[in-house]
Amino acid sequence: MHLEISNPNEYRAGLYIRLSKEDENEGPSESVNNQKSMLSRFVREHRLPVYDTYIDDGWSGTNFDRPGFKRLIADIEAKKVNMVITKDLSRLGRDYIMTGHYMERYFPEKRVRYISILDGIDTGVDSTANDITPFRAIMNDMYAKDISKKIKSVKRDKQRKGLFIGGKPLFGYKMHPSEKNKIVIDEEAAPIVRRIFSMALEGMSCHQIAVSLNAEKVPTPAVYAGLRQGRAGPYAGMWSSERISDMLQNETYIGNMVQGRSVKISYKSQRSLSQARENWVVVEGTHEPIIDPEAFQKVQTLLDSRRRTRSRKYDFLLKGLIHCHECGYPLGVLNRKNAKGEDCLYFVCRTYQRFTKAGVCTCHSIKEKTVTDAVIQKVIDVCGEHLKPDLLFKAAIQTVEKACRAESNKSGIWALRHKIDSLSTNLEKMYMDRLSGVLEDRDFERIYERIKAERAALRQRLSELEGADCFCADEDWTKAIVQKFIDQGLASREVLVSLIERVELTEGKEVIIRFRFAQPEKMS
Repeated sequence: MHLEISNPNEYRAGLYIRLSKEDENEGPSESVNNQKSMLSRFVREHRLPVYDTYIDDGWSGTNFDRPGFKRLIADIEAKKVNMVITKDLSRLGRDYIMTGHYMERYFPEKRVRYISILDGIDTGVDSTANDITPFRAIMNDMYAKDISKKIKSVKRDKQRKGLFIGGKPLFGYKMHPSEKNKIVIDEEAAPIVRRIFSMALEGMSCHQIAVSLNAEKVPTPAVYAGLRQGRAGPYAGMWSSERISDMLQNETYIGNMVQGRSVKISYKSQRSLSQARENWVVVEGTHEPIIDPEAFQKVQTLLDSRRRTRSRKYDFLLKGLIHCHECGYPLGVLNRKNAKGEDCLYFVCRTYQRFTKAGVCTCHSIKEKTVTDAVIQKVIDVCGEHLKPDLLFKAAIQTVEKACRAESNKSGIWALRHKIDSLSTNLEKMYMDRLSGVLEDRDFERIYERIKAERAALRQRLSELEGADCFCADEDWTKAIVQKFIDQGLASREVLVSLIERVELTEGKEVIIRFRFAQPEKMS
């Protein structure tokens, strides 16, 4: 199609050029210089003013997050460019969804005329070439998908051969100076790796190793490689127990090439998903080891033993709601003995706990019950004036009678019996766990008493339902229930989460509550 532009002086053209590594295989006709020459000849012939030329060399057409293309969009937004010219539609992109978005929506909304020279596409005129543009975009997308499959197959084949195809070798290694896809020991970083394994063999935990390295200001793998930090924060540029654990379990250090630990979601996306260990590609004896296999195996045994004896997690009312005011991270809890020798939960700042010697934050240690009681009291103070017993009484009468009628039917009785049987089975299983040593005596007694009390309450409830033909709510009893809700209902997890957005604990043990319906309020 011969393109005609009747009013060239009304336009400020942006010449867009893109070349990916896959396009280089198509021959010199796809080169940057060739595209630039064709576009320059076109604008000369049509006497079009050119605002700028935008080039993305080495960028895939499935990725629209390209620097040159982003600069072109910025100039369109600033109304500096109102015409975009490419050699063909595939230069604009190979993702038919995004290509269609720009052609069918973005460019028309911004009053931008798009021209593809070889395809004869010109959005400034009506033509059959424009009508079949969506099909061209789909074909370009299919080409990109086919190329992606071929590249993936080639990479997988290289992985199976033990060739390194990653961007950066694992910390402790570097690329071979002359052989492609081969790694060698980095003599500057390797001593740090050997020291980490040595500390693990001495019995130090991953957390202790991380604390020690941070105290000595040993550079992390990311800092050593000069990689840009993902986001600023108290953990940026510091060793963590997760990093240490990952290194201690990596077989690359005993001479095995480990690849395929993650896989891209799609050829259109840069995101990756972690793969299960059985799907990793592991090839033995591909490079010189840093760690002796026997020492590596001993470390795995130590790590496995800690997994089986890890301290249990604790549930508390403010879980997920309470944060450190200084660093912003959620507070954790520790179980400690008080002066009477009783178990007691304490809040503690996780940042301080992980990086104590780095001085990133402070301990914030305070009894969990102290903070929880203060938060509950504040909730009662704020909400109590809106909860009038007289207003709730009528609704409570109806709710109680309805609930009791529902529970008195056969399905309700059956559900209670089933739950009682289930609790009895759990008690028997716990008793066997105690005899076999799986469950400690202290834990058994605590859980046993709780379940036994719950079972007794259910039996009492079942007895009442089985012996009652009908139920009429007693006025005094219902009023007592209403008052009990006002006094205790506000302390439930469900109510607190619905009312409170965030609780913060300051270094000075000050509690800040941010309600979902009000500004933050402070209290001592």
